[in-house]
Amino acid sequence: MPASRENNTVAIQCKVLPHGVGMPLPSYSTDHAVGMDLAAAVTDDIVLAPGDRVLVPTGIQIAVPVGFEAQIRPRSGLASKNGVVVPNSPGTIDPDYRGEVKIILMNLGTSPFTIKRGMRIAQMVISPVVNGHLEIVDELPETGRGHGGFGHTGV
Repeated sequence: MPASRENNTVAIQCKVLPHGVGMPLPSYSTDHAVGMDLAAAVTDDIVLAPGDRVLVPTGIQIAVPVGFEAQIRPRSGLASKNGVVVPNSPGTIDPDYRGEVKIILMNLGTSPFTIKRGMRIAQMVISPVVNGHLEIVDELPETGRGHGGFGHTGV
C-alpha cells in the first residue's frame, strides 16, 4: 500500500512577515506534488528584463528541522513558457537560517516578464540530509570510470 502524505511529513515552523500578510502560504497544488508553491510577496510589480535577475521576497521565514533542508527549485511552467528560472537551483535553506525566504529569479527568455503579488514563482521541497566528514587517504579505491570527466562516455 502506498504511503500517504500524512505519514510522511515533518513540521516546518513558518512566520508570516508584515508584507506577507494575506499571501497564500506555501502549499502543495496536488495530492502527490513534491514541491510546495511559493508566492511573490512584492508590493509593486517587478518587470524582469531578458538577462536580468532579481531577488523576490516571499513574506515568510521558516525553521527547517535539523536533518532536513528546504530546496528551492524553479516552476517548470515559468521556465518552459517564459524562460524564468532559479539560477542557483536547487537553492538550499539550512536548518539554522532564520531570514526571509527570498527567491533568485532570472529571465533567460526573450521578452520582459512581470512578477505580480501572489504569483507562484518557485517551489520548495523538504528533503532529509546526512552530514559527511572527510577522511584523508593516500589513495582512493579504483572504479571502472577512474579519472573520466564530464562527457567521458559520449553524448
